[in-house]
Amino acid sequence: MSSTELPETRTAAAPSAARTRAVRVAAGEELRSVALPGLTLTVRARPGNRPGLPPALYVHGLGGSSQNWSDLMPLLADVVDGEAVDLPGFGDSPPPDDGNYSVTGHARAVIRLLDAAGRGPVHLLGNSMGGAVATRVAAVRPDLVRTLTLVSPALPELRAQRTAWPTALLAVPGVASFFAKLTKEWTAEQRVKGVLSLCYGDPGQVTEEGFRHAVEEMERRLELPYFWDAMARSSRGIVDAYTLGGQHGLWRQAERVLAPTLLVYGGRDRLVSYRMARKAAAAFRGSRLLTLPEAGHVAMMECPETVAQAVRDLIADDGGS
Repeated sequence: MSSTELPETRTAAAPSAARTRAVRVAAGEELRSVALPGLTLTVRARPGNRPGLPPALYVHGLGGSSQNWSDLMPLLADVVDGEAVDLPGFGDSPPPDDGNYSVTGHARAVIRLLDAAGRGPVHLLGNSMGGAVATRVAAVRPDLVRTLTLVSPALPELRAQRTAWPTALLAVPGVASFFAKLTKEWTAEQRVKGVLSLCYGDPGQVTEEGFRHAVEEMERRLELPYFWDAMARSSRGIVDAYTLGGQHGLWRQAERVLAPTLLVYGGRDRLVSYRMARKAAAAFRGSRLLTLPEAGHVAMMECPETVAQAVRDLIADDGGS
């Protein structure tokens, strides 16, 4: 890649002309835009506490953004130089030019980002859909992945939990637009409460400040003309990945991962079944498993200290920095 494809760091608090709200940036974080052929990605950086630390890349799940990692990144800043990406169509990244929201499409975006920046191999972390994306990246480009951490990865389940069905229904053509019209009068507060009840083991642990920030981000996203399209197409991408067999199936690719792997599952996860932990541990060779009985779907946000220690141990056993 030429240097012209690498971005400059832009002022994080300045919204674009098409928006009225700015993306929130926590203290110690930096945002930059990466312009690549066919897509532009926003990257949230949490630089390491000292020079020379190995790079890490964090990948969010469906409906999430790089902000989902803001609690975990500072806890690992003494062992990695962290960056979290907004996948195409999510966070502050615009939709891809080709409209490809498949798991493979998102994985290609991550691969192109790493190739362009020359940051690999990285300690790669993914949550939910981001876990499926990270699995595919680790399988097809082992040279880019030093260790792999998957928090409630969206890997195929034969019998999905009923609480996960509404998310899967977004993949059905027309459902997303229908739901958008049906919930047109819902406030951002109502929507956030629904998301928290679905994603957290105990939504009550979210602070007032955290709730307020989530509401502000929801209000910003709802103003984006492509919000529902990105959700629907990415949901369809997950469903398609679940039905893909052969060498390209996610479970088959999990068996091909060479990087040391940490799996994190929450006992109160309403989207990815806790019972999948054992199957995942068997699929990823030599993996280690962290189960958190009280956590839900986003353990890195609910139990950041515990997850950080497990990641720290993984990195140390891999040779540290």
